[in-house]
Amino acid sequence: MERYKVGIITFSDGRKFVHDELLSMNMNFQNELVKALEKTGEVEVVPFDEIVWKPSIAKKAGKFLRNHDVEVTIFNYSIWCWPHLTVIASLYAPGPYLLFAHINPKYPGMVGLLAASGALGQVGVKHFKVWGDLSNSNVIEKLMKYIRAISTVNRLKGERYGNFGGRPMGMYTAAANGDQWMKEFGIDVEHIDQYELVLRAEKIDKKKLEKARKWLEDVSNVLYDGKALTPEKLEKQIALYYAARDIIDEYELDFVGFKGQPEMTNNFATMDVAEAFLNDPYDFDGTKDPIVAATETDMDGALSMEILKHISRQPVLFADVRHVFEDGIVDLCNSGAHATFFAARSWNAEENLKKVKFYPETFYFPAGGAAVRHFAAPGEMTFARLTRKDGKYHMTILRGEVVQMDEEEMEKRAEEVQVEWPHAYVKFNFSTDEFLEHYPCNHTHGVYGNYVEELITFCKLKNIDYTVLE
Repeated sequence: MERYKVGIITFSDGRKFVHDELLSMNMNFQNELVKALEKTGEVEVVPFDEIVWKPSIAKKAGKFLRNHDVEVTIFNYSIWCWPHLTVIASLYAPGPYLLFAHINPKYPGMVGLLAASGALGQVGVKHFKVWGDLSNSNVIEKLMKYIRAISTVNRLKGERYGNFGGRPMGMYTAAANGDQWMKEFGIDVEHIDQYELVLRAEKIDKKKLEKARKWLEDVSNVLYDGKALTPEKLEKQIALYYAARDIIDEYELDFVGFKGQPEMTNNFATMDVAEAFLNDPYDFDGTKDPIVAATETDMDGALSMEILKHISRQPVLFADVRHVFEDGIVDLCNSGAHATFFAARSWNAEENLKKVKFYPETFYFPAGGAAVRHFAAPGEMTFARLTRKDGKYHMTILRGEVVQMDEEEMEKRAEEVQVEWPHAYVKFNFSTDEFLEHYPCNHTHGVYGNYVEELITFCKLKNIDYTVLE
């Protein structure tokens, strides 16, 4: 997935004779920062190639980063620097800002950082501070946590969400105000009738559909029953995927949600296959970037997923909080939007799909089609959900561990809940009562890894209240 684009401006003393004397040292520290960030594999670095020591260069540097569309600006300090230069650069360079000071005790870089931070604070400019030795992995990770969060704020700006259908089955938590999204996040909402999917699906080339179906049959286990699931119905679901991709490309949509129930599930086919492969890092034709797709047109769910995707650069889980077993394990299970990526936690399609079974849909969905069934691979996960309390956004953040048991035990639990649907068996570090008291809705969303600090920073940047359950 696309790397974070980070710009760097390094500052100096405003006296020319001091600046000239320390120019080589200052540039060496900038080069060290560039190399350290590039080594992560997550960052594309855009350094300004002059050291800023007077106002005209500060303006030039800020405009340079703006013109190169950086998502994060790092103000870099290794010696004492005149604070007004940072403030001037901030008038042009994209914000919010990350201030970094190297360990260089004979030349007070920390003093330069603190003086610049004080100046930015007095004029009301949001920023964060990091100090330390770039050879320390903890310092790099602290920088990256801020980079991920700041980039996410900026990546959301100008994005477009495609809302296919209206509010599903009376869920207030699934419907949001497009005006509020534009005001708070810079996201535009496009409403599209689900019938457009049907019309386009019926026009997809039959050979293309047959090729995709046969590939699925080769790499996974398709459990045809001759009624709810037939080759023709599976091709109809694949056609819905291609129809969705056509609309996404034409309307220039960045993430989407599908109502599905009851119109599509009663009369045409379920959206499960389309939703799963949109969220996956591949489809029937090869690798691609994941496209967040929420089922039941859950707008705030889709937004939570889009935030998690940008922060983690991974596919994102969508699931219902379905059941809590007697041993405290929570079953996260939903018929749609559960990417096959989670079956083996692999970027390779075949590795995941060999663990996937395509079951015939249940009686809930009389139009039939395939449900995409698998068990999520084990690992630490971070979960997050945006909801609104009296119109104001609030994020609930959780950490949990996806556990994997032997196949027989997982199948037994699936039979107890819903054998046809995908399951993530999660152990949280808090009680069921605590979860039920604080968790705000029926849907949850997660990614592998620990991204709690990134989510907290995102909330601080957006003035969103948050609760961390752990």
